[in-house]
Amino acid sequence: MSLAIFDLDNTLISDDSDHLWGQYLVEEQLVDSIEYGAMNTKFYEDYCKGQLDIDEYLNFALKFLADNPIEQLHAWRADFIQQKIRPLVLPAAIELVESHRKRDDTLIVITATNHFVTEPIVSLFNITNMLATDPELINNQYTGRYIGDPCYQQGKVSRLNEWLKENDLNLDDSSFYSDSHNDIPLLELVTHPYAVDPDKELRQYAIEKNWPIISLR
Repeated sequence: MSLAIFDLDNTLISDDSDHLWGQYLVEEQLVDSIEYGAMNTKFYEDYCKGQLDIDEYLNFALKFLADNPIEQLHAWRADFIQQKIRPLVLPAAIELVESHRKRDDTLIVITATNHFVTEPIVSLFNITNMLATDPELINNQYTGRYIGDPCYQQGKVSRLNEWLKENDLNLDDSSFYSDSHNDIPLLELVTHPYAVDPDKELRQYAIEKNWPIISLR
């Protein structure tokens, strides 16, 4: 049984759910539109450049969760999924996931976007295994902090290695699909790395490494 690993944002869906969640909060006037909107854009640009200060970003992103009751957060999130995410699910991505499922591969999504935002998105692909940045939840209330390593860049590697050990699995004959140069540390580890509609940096790296470049768009 082989492991099929999928990035989420701009890989299985055709945009970035983390950035879109911030845009949704602005559009629904749930946050200060000017200040929050500007910071949301800045952090996304930093991510695209591979220069994101992950701690600074998470302090920003998780504060909204801490400031609101979980029942209301879930209601907003359901609306967000319906409005913003469902139209972005790529049919070719569903076909790719199902092709691995038919081979009895173990399926897992690994994403830097936090677990609150991504859990219902990953469920759209009927994938039960997921590694994401984990917001701390105490007594059914988010604290604004996170648990463990952020699931970003090298953190994806450390989180995946922990999960492999816990589940007595390995990376023999494994595949990983990603669009982002931020995921090069993990792409380097798997047997079959795939650059999916890659950003400029990953495209160049994939060409140099002779990795397959595919499109799900």
